[in-house]
Amino acid sequence: MNALQAISPIDGRYASKTKELIPFFSEEALIKYRVKIEIEYFIALCEIPLPQLSHIEADLFPKLRTIYENFTSDDAQAVKDIEKVTNHDVKAVEYFIKEKFDQLKLSEAKEFIHFGLTSQDINNTAVPLSLKDALDQVYIPEIDAVIEKLNQLAQEWEAIPLLARTHGQPASPTRLGKEIAVFVERLDQQRKLLLALPTAAKFGGATGNFNAHHVAYPNVDWKNFAESFVEGLGMKHSFPTTQIEHYDYLAACFDALKRINTILIDLDRDIWTYVSMDYFKQKIKKGEVGSSAMPHKVNPIDFENSEGNLGIANALYEHLAAKLPISRLQRDLTDSTVLRAIGMPLGHSLIAFKATLKGLNKLLLNEEKLQADLESNWAVVAEAIQTILRREAYPSPYEALKGLTRTNEKINAESIAAFIETLEVTDEVKNELKQITPQNYTGI
Repeated sequence: MNALQAISPIDGRYASKTKELIPFFSEEALIKYRVKIEIEYFIALCEIPLPQLSHIEADLFPKLRTIYENFTSDDAQAVKDIEKVTNHDVKAVEYFIKEKFDQLKLSEAKEFIHFGLTSQDINNTAVPLSLKDALDQVYIPEIDAVIEKLNQLAQEWEAIPLLARTHGQPASPTRLGKEIAVFVERLDQQRKLLLALPTAAKFGGATGNFNAHHVAYPNVDWKNFAESFVEGLGMKHSFPTTQIEHYDYLAACFDALKRINTILIDLDRDIWTYVSMDYFKQKIKKGEVGSSAMPHKVNPIDFENSEGNLGIANALYEHLAAKLPISRLQRDLTDSTVLRAIGMPLGHSLIAFKATLKGLNKLLLNEEKLQADLESNWAVVAEAIQTILRREAYPSPYEALKGLTRTNEKINAESIAAFIETLEVTDEVKNELKQITPQNYTGI
C-alpha cells in the first residue's frame, strides 16, 4: 500500500513514526501471536503429557516454535487465504498449523491443536501479550526518552527564576527547573502505576469452565494447567470468566495510558504558552517555513501536533476502557472488533511523544524575557513582606500590603523600599525585607 493512499495518518503521513508498532498491532502481527499461542499450548499439552501426546519428545519443541519464530508475511498471507474459505480467522490459524504439522510428520497429533479451546482463548491471550510486548519494547522506551529530556531540562534550568502565574495573574515566583520537575514527577509516578498493572489473559474453554477439557480428561487439573500456561507467558490467568476475558485490567491499562497522555497535554500547553510569552525561542532549521503568509513566524507546531494526537489517543483509550468490560451475558462480538483498534491510540501516542521530544530539543531559553517579567512585577514580594510582618506581630500586615499593591501606581524596587521605610519595625527587619526580590523569592 502506498502511504499516500492510506486512510489513517498512522499508516500514511506518520508511518515512519509508528512503524515500530507493526510487529505488535498489524494484521500480520495478530496472526503471528495467535500462532504462537496455539503452538505453546500444544507444547504444554505434550508436557502434561496427555496420553496421546506422550510419544512426542521435547527435542521437537524448538522445531515447533520455529513456526512462529520464523513467521513471514507469506505465512500470514497463507492464513488469510485459508480464511477466505473458512470465513473464520482463528480456525484459519488452526488449519495453517495443521499443514505445518503434516510437514513435520506429526499428522497423528494435529487434532490436539486448539484442543478444547474457543477462539477467545487464543485472542484473549494473543492480544494482551502483543500489547504487553509493545509497551515493554516500544512504548516505555519512548516515554522514558521524554521523561529523561524533561529531567535534563529541569536540572539545566534549576536556578532560573520564573514569574509564576495562577489564574493567569502574576504570583509568587518559582524556578523554571522546578516547574519542569513537576512534570517529571507526575509522569514517573504514572509510569510506575502502569507497569504495576497485571497483563491478564483468559484461558478456559468455550464458556470459561474447561467443559471440553474436563469431559475428555477428568483427572487433569485444568485450572492449574491454564494458570501455569498463562503465567509461563508472563501474564496473569483470569479465572473465573465467561467465554471472554473480562478486560478489567486491560481497561485499567488504557486508563493509565490516558493519564500519561493527559499530563503531556498539560505540558504541551504550558510550553506552548511560554513560547507565546517569549520565554522560549525555537531553533530554526534551514529551509523550514513557519507560516505560508508571515515569514517572521516560528510556530510551536511540535507541541500542537503532540496535543492533537494525544487528544485522539485519549478519545480512543476512553472508549476502549469503557466498552471492553461490558459484554452481553457470556459474550457478544463487540469486543472482537474493538480489540483490533488498540494499536491506534498507541500509534497516536507514539507520534505525540516524538513531537514533544522534538519540540523540547528545539527550545532556546530567553532568560532576558524571564528577568524582565520578574522586574515588572515587584508586587509579588508583598506575600513575603506581610508574612515576615506576621512573624513580628505587626498589626494587620495583609491589609497594609493590600493597600500598597492594589493602587494604580507602578510597584517597583523603589516603591517597595519606600514602603518598607514607613514600617514601624527594627532596622534589622527592614534590611531583611529589603533583601527580598522577585528574583530570589523562589522558595526551596
